[in-house]
Amino acid sequence: MHIEDKSFLVTGGASGLGEAVVRAIIAQGGKVVIADLNESAGQALVDELGDSARFIRCDVTSGEEVQAAVDLAEQAFGGLKGSINCAGIAVVQKLLDRDNNPADLDAFSRGVTINLVGSFNVARLVAASIARRVAAAKDSGNTKKNVDQGIIINTASIAAFDGQVGQASYASSKAGVVGLTLPLARELTRHGIRVMAIAPGVFATPMMDTIPDKAREQLEMAVPYPKRLGEPSEFAKLVLHIIDNSYLNGEVIRLDGAIRMV
Repeated sequence: MHIEDKSFLVTGGASGLGEAVVRAIIAQGGKVVIADLNESAGQALVDELGDSARFIRCDVTSGEEVQAAVDLAEQAFGGLKGSINCAGIAVVQKLLDRDNNPADLDAFSRGVTINLVGSFNVARLVAASIARRVAAAKDSGNTKKNVDQGIIINTASIAAFDGQVGQASYASSKAGVVGLTLPLARELTRHGIRVMAIAPGVFATPMMDTIPDKAREQLEMAVPYPKRLGEPSEFAKLVLHIIDNSYLNGEVIRLDGAIRMV
């Protein structure tokens, strides 16, 4: 699937991995609806990138707000070719604190809701939009067999496989994203829609700006090669390859410099 003139929904697209994806798609001639809660950053990005981008404030857990983002893509760009879901949060808490008090259930649920339920919410509404377009084309006799009709890419994490102490919410929610990949890919074959997931390791995103320099250095040294944090542009390059390579389907790709967290 070539990107030129194709439109995509990128959640969490105002910063970090999502912003890198937005820039990469537009650099290849594509169009993007940026769905994010950060209105100032999202609008600034649209002002910089021009007519190939639109911004909409969007909570990925809201059916109404995600549907509004899908509607914007249909109205502004004539429909969607896919989505890249980069929206997510990291909830850090132990099951028991030092005084053996139990973890906050609402905090755990919030991480699962945003990371896992949000991914499913975006996937279901984007898939519905693409499927309607495909059905309309079939009715008019304008479709060909084995032609990519759409792509859904979710963001998992190496925490899905190598979860650390305090990452119960984050790791389990990202493991859920991994678990979504194959059943959704199998279901959507009849519409010509592929489903993939990327499991990034430690990346130089705004989330990393909140940790001490010493902790950041330790993370860099833990990566076998190259000994550094991943760059958001490298995540975006993988997204572009997944979009272009139509034989990639139903798979989760680790992008982590061979790090294995212990």
